[in-house]
Amino acid sequence: MTIGAPARLVLEDGTVFRGRRFGATRDGAGEVVFNTAMTGYQEILGDPSYSGQIVVMTYPMIGNYGIAPEDFESGRTYLSALVVKEVSRIASNWRHERTLDQYLAEHDVPGFCDLDTRALVRHLRDAGAQRGIIADATTPIEALVERARAIPSMAGLDLASRVTTQKSYTWQRSTLDLAGSEKKRDLKYHVVVYDFGVKRNILRSLVHFGARVTVVPGNTSAADVLAMKPDGVVFSNGPGDPEPLEYAIANARSLLGKTPVFGICLGHQILSLAAGAKTFKLKFGHHGANHPVMDLSTRKVEITSQNHGFAVDPASVPASRAEITHLNLNDQTVAGIRVKDAPAFSVQYHPEAAPGPRDAGYLFERFVGMMADFKAKNR
Repeated sequence: MTIGAPARLVLEDGTVFRGRRFGATRDGAGEVVFNTAMTGYQEILGDPSYSGQIVVMTYPMIGNYGIAPEDFESGRTYLSALVVKEVSRIASNWRHERTLDQYLAEHDVPGFCDLDTRALVRHLRDAGAQRGIIADATTPIEALVERARAIPSMAGLDLASRVTTQKSYTWQRSTLDLAGSEKKRDLKYHVVVYDFGVKRNILRSLVHFGARVTVVPGNTSAADVLAMKPDGVVFSNGPGDPEPLEYAIANARSLLGKTPVFGICLGHQILSLAAGAKTFKLKFGHHGANHPVMDLSTRKVEITSQNHGFAVDPASVPASRAEITHLNLNDQTVAGIRVKDAPAFSVQYHPEAAPGPRDAGYLFERFVGMMADFKAKNR
């Protein structure tokens, strides 16, 4: 692999990082965030929650196991660009079909490398996530700063509508299918998943724990979902600010008490807003596979995968309606809630991503137990 032409990453505050292109040769624009995972770059590429963002990998070499089609979390790549210190020139995984550079070029995703990513991440930690532009080294810096500042802020944007499915579909594959097992689960429950940018492993995990899954567009009405007679509803992960998703918050309010609800990541924020809480934008977000979270009911600590730029304000959670069940031990932000007067709970991380690897798997079992109890009470 031959690394391409010199290029620059210019942030909205005028900070400049010089490096070289790889992947697609076009410019890249978006909010610049960093991810602290050592592996998982392919899952990051396929995560719709990165829509509108330039992702900086903190691990120094990326691409060493190539790209394997089965490992994607969605049907396409959503991030605006990928920034790494060094791109691996070989791929060692026997399952890989192309290199990272080849994949990015084929899917028109800009890459940027050969820079000091440590300095970039430290700057983002100090200054916060910033809008940025990746462009040719010949473009005047002043012009790039103006372009960066013209990028819409994540706050106030409904990004979920850009990534949601346009029509309903069913999902039948489990995590066992991904591993090549022929063992099948008894699918006792019907779960409807609101797609705000859902990751495939959420769907696989639901099937693994005994659910047949129907995925619906994020703007599907609560009445239409209830007409499907679900045993439970999942509000999925997704990109951006939850507060503009008034349709989703209204649907969550309408579903509370009528069916069990499980919220994941953006779905957690939607459920929290429906319960009367408020959200705010984090300084540089939580993006990585190594975030410690405490389950306050057991005092156990889970190693979790997270990807979000907004969080629930703990002071705004109404004690009469909901309780905080999980805390992020890095910064004490809300990592989970339970609604007191309805069978509903949520977490601000990805139990399906398995960085622990099974630390958070009990959440799917809890959801199944909730569906079983609700079903028994309403026969």
